Amino acid sequence: MNMQVTSLAIDKARAWIARPKRMMIDGRWVEAENGGNFDTLDPSDGSVLCSVPRGTEADIDRAVAAARKAFEGPWRKITPAQRAAMMWRLAELMDLHREELAILETLDNGKPLRVSLGMDVPFAAERLRYNAGWATKINGETPPMSLPGEWLGYTVREPVGVVGHIVAWNAPIASAVGKLAPSLAAGCTMVLKPAEQTPLTALRLGELIEEAGFPAGVVNIVTGFGEDAGAAIAAHRDVDKISFTGSTEVGKIIVRAAADNLKRLTLELGGKSPVIVMPDADLDKAIPGVANGIFFNSGQVCTAGSRLFAHASVFDDLVKGVAERARTLKVGAGLDPATEIGPLVSDVQQDRVAGYIRSGLSDGAEAIVGGRTVDRPGYFVEPTILGRTRRDMAVRREEIFGPVLCAVSFDDTTLDALAAEANDTSYGLAANVFTSNLSAAHKLASRIRAGTIKINGGGLDQGLPAGGFKQSGWGREYGREGVEIYTEIKSVLVSL
Repeated sequence: MNMQVTSLAIDKARAWIARPKRMMIDGRWVEAENGGNFDTLDPSDGSVLCSVPRGTEADIDRAVAAARKAFEGPWRKITPAQRAAMMWRLAELMDLHREELAILETLDNGKPLRVSLGMDVPFAAERLRYNAGWATKINGETPPMSLPGEWLGYTVREPVGVVGHIVAWNAPIASAVGKLAPSLAAGCTMVLKPAEQTPLTALRLGELIEEAGFPAGVVNIVTGFGEDAGAAIAAHRDVDKISFTGSTEVGKIIVRAAADNLKRLTLELGGKSPVIVMPDADLDKAIPGVANGIFFNSGQVCTAGSRLFAHASVFDDLVKGVAERARTLKVGAGLDPATEIGPLVSDVQQDRVAGYIRSGLSDGAEAIVGGRTVDRPGYFVEPTILGRTRRDMAVRREEIFGPVLCAVSFDDTTLDALAAEANDTSYGLAANVFTSNLSAAHKLASRIRAGTIKINGGGLDQGLPAGGFKQSGWGREYGREGVEIYTEIKSVLVSL
């Protein structure tokens, strides 16, 4: 796939950005009820891209009412096959506008265009196609009955109702579509609140949803801040379920807000994922795997492999190879075709990551490579490897969400002890193991408490559920489980 775009495509995207922005509520494009707006910035230089409506509780009320009306009205009359056809149409429109969506994603988020164009937008479109297949396959069961007499018992799966989607800024379009697709397949209606840092692709997606023929109110998109619009969704008494991707701290706030009407919750939260490199690992795989696992998307990935445990016999060669990769990564603006690592999403995130690095260094860690912000406009931090980190250091224990790897070595030890080291965190989202010994790999996979275990590399697959143990969240996305979380099971018992 060609990872460059034409100047015409860039001009088209910028022309769209220059148009006045509105929110999509009940099939109409509207301003915030109070007339408020906020700026969204280009992280590569801090410049203002455009202003978008700042939705508040009043706008969430309108959007939830529209979603409820659609759920109880026209959307219920749409057959599963018709839902699937609409989803396929939306995927086709995303393909047709792939370059424009990728440019908007890169300008608003900062990630390299090669990632937006080659991964995020195609992955999102494929997410629609995968889940469209589930729309016609959501079914119940007919278990045998043990009651005296003759009975027919069966179950059905019904859509949970109105869903509030609150998505993250690190992969805006993939995160938004990743939530919309399974909930559409299940027959739900929804209110989507994109992250305030990255609202643009969600608004453009709304236009494509309209073009694909979805009835008014099925998808409503409200831009705004978490403390305003996000909090209103979480607390709204007519929202049946929340699906949230973001930090563990905000996830806990949502849990408390959702308690009032016992909303169903799916929470994909933080991580501090271990990477274990055994003495028999293939370093030709491990070195790029470790580097990509922490430097991809500037480390702004929930599953980023941020804690490296490498056997002493391979530690020096491994870290040398990863450090060399860090030094040679082309840092720059996302639209530059040569860029391999872009800026962090905001000045707030840059300050957060730089603060963690300073904290680690002051606590005695060693900067093997990197360790500084980049002296240029925008929100850049050097790809960083920290050595000599200890368990009590914040950089080793807390999620940084930046391109910062904590590297430690281990000597010959038991797999139980190694797994205990990997599990020494409040998180449990993912883990990575590099080894040629499949027995050791499977034993470690059984001992590590994390939702996804990757052995010798790999990424996300549509068919495998993903989610976290411990404080990395509740529930699973992707696969069958990712659709069924948007359903309720109803049992029917019939006397014959």
